[in-house]
Amino acid sequence: MSDRIKLLPEIVANQIAAGEVVEEPSSVVKEMMENALDAGAQCVKVNFRNGGLELIQIIDNGCGMSPVDARMAFDRHATSKISTLDDIYRLHTFGFRGEALASIAAISQVELRTRQADDPTGTETVIEGGVFRSQKPIMTDIGSQFLVRNLFYNVPARRKFTQEPSKHAARIKSEFQRVALCNPEVEFELYANDAPIYRLGRSSLAGRIVDVIGKSIKNNLLEIDADTSIVRLRGYIGRPSVAKRRNNEQFLFVNGRFFKSQYLNKAILKAYEKLIPEGTFPSFFIFIDIDPDRVDVNVSPRKTEVKFADSENVWQILNAAVRETLAKTGAVPMLDFDNDSGIEIPVWQQGVIYSEPKAASISDYNPFREGYITEEAEPSHKDSAGGYSSSESSYIPSGLSSAGRNNREFDIESGFNREYHLPSQMNDSTAEFDFIPSTDIGAESMEQSLLSQPVAVFSNAHCVGGGMAIAQYGTGLVVVDLRRAQEQLTYENYLQRLQNSSSVSQQLLFPQTLTLSNDDYSLLEENEVEFASLGFDIRFAGDGNIELNGIPADADSSEADVLIYELLRIFDTPASAIEQHRHNLAATMARNITRRASTSMSNEEAQALLERLTQSNNRSFTPSGKAIMAEISLEDLRNKLG
Repeated sequence: MSDRIKLLPEIVANQIAAGEVVEEPSSVVKEMMENALDAGAQCVKVNFRNGGLELIQIIDNGCGMSPVDARMAFDRHATSKISTLDDIYRLHTFGFRGEALASIAAISQVELRTRQADDPTGTETVIEGGVFRSQKPIMTDIGSQFLVRNLFYNVPARRKFTQEPSKHAARIKSEFQRVALCNPEVEFELYANDAPIYRLGRSSLAGRIVDVIGKSIKNNLLEIDADTSIVRLRGYIGRPSVAKRRNNEQFLFVNGRFFKSQYLNKAILKAYEKLIPEGTFPSFFIFIDIDPDRVDVNVSPRKTEVKFADSENVWQILNAAVRETLAKTGAVPMLDFDNDSGIEIPVWQQGVIYSEPKAASISDYNPFREGYITEEAEPSHKDSAGGYSSSESSYIPSGLSSAGRNNREFDIESGFNREYHLPSQMNDSTAEFDFIPSTDIGAESMEQSLLSQPVAVFSNAHCVGGGMAIAQYGTGLVVVDLRRAQEQLTYENYLQRLQNSSSVSQQLLFPQTLTLSNDDYSLLEENEVEFASLGFDIRFAGDGNIELNGIPADADSSEADVLIYELLRIFDTPASAIEQHRHNLAATMARNITRRASTSMSNEEAQALLERLTQSNNRSFTPSGKAIMAEISLEDLRNKLG
């Protein structure tokens, strides 16, 4: 009987092994970028065509290779990273197996141009389907340039079942982001079909996150920093308020290497428990630094899975660090670490005698005796003009529930003390809002009553600077925040557009091209009608790219990307009804449009604005609940004058 077992030819073995290392074009990009970083590159450029199937080009300014190294680099298990088995467990580089280049060359046509700093000329090496074709001297820059053409050209079955180029392009972009995020000190560039997508200069970690994800995330990052004897944690987490239903802004790195871990993801999500809506996920960019002896990265060929020797301890430390960051930054509402009026707990010191505070009592306390209330707090009274005057007077809009809690605050922008009731519920259908007086008497609150007099109007408006105007309101005097008045009117305008599916758009002279994440791109497609109702003219170009041809008539084109991002977050958060979505969309539009709106007005312009406010459904508060105006009572003026 003849022998049946045969040794596979090396080229066939390489093609089989390539299936473990090179699953798709993004695998090539990852391996080549990591090789460039291992070579000490400070600038890495990536270009791909047709989703990477036609061409992948990687250019770096690293140390380069000699002619001999350029030839040996394509042999299996040829590596400069390790020499012994023990080196595998003390890795400080990305690549180490010596399989990447051999696997890539086995299923494509590879051209390498490289030169070392001390060499007068460089070397060009050509490999096709794992077979060495040629090597010759050429003039080239210091560093290396790899050109990988016709991926899977000699593996027809594999190429037949490859996905659409657009999906490969999205995965290449994702791999590029991962490498760029953990190396902010290195310059990176990404091109798709020779068109630039990213041009990232050297930056801090926070700056790199903003450059990669988008500037809209800048104000939503909370820094995390924890150093223990087991592990060092650093990076940023997202505020609970911007958690998303589909979040691809979740990155874990260990010793500068991206990895995936459902186990550690649960540690982070546990810290956000009860802080974010169910079904939503926070953003995080967390870097774990640990002794290489305590982590095994040699788990899978793609090196995206790792094992920690102290996995339970790492879980606990990560969970505690995230919780502490959320609490200290005020993101956890039930904890207040920055309350200056909090109780100070003394630290015990030897030899120090602490005395208890003496208890005090009021011997003649009798809340039922005549005149007790007037001695403690004088109720408001009507003045001769029929208005209310009291240094403790407060107002709430009519039509709102008086079950809201009582609040006092000092308005930084207007400079006036305001005491008001925040309604527990606000009804958008309320026809008119007028101020109603209320006064606190000790721990009690006087019953609210509706005004029977006609709706008050504004008159004699006079601008006083700082975006403020003083005007008569009925028989009283008020200070009005003009920007907030504009915000309320803009909100009602956009709410009506959404309800009527009407829009007013301004066409851009030069259309803008924006690149979105895969999730945001899909989310925008799903809600295209709502965006059109707001005034956006969008063309979907594929690969996560959109062409912005028009924007809402009163929006700023330079802020269009931020505005779209914030609007998409609304659809990321579940809402009970379409009306709630429309309210949130209109409120976001109003806030963004009036954020930088000019409040420099003439008295006539201010008067016209306030006359429009008179017709508003709510002239007292903005959609976010900020007071639009504050009354100046006669008592306030008397107190100011002494």
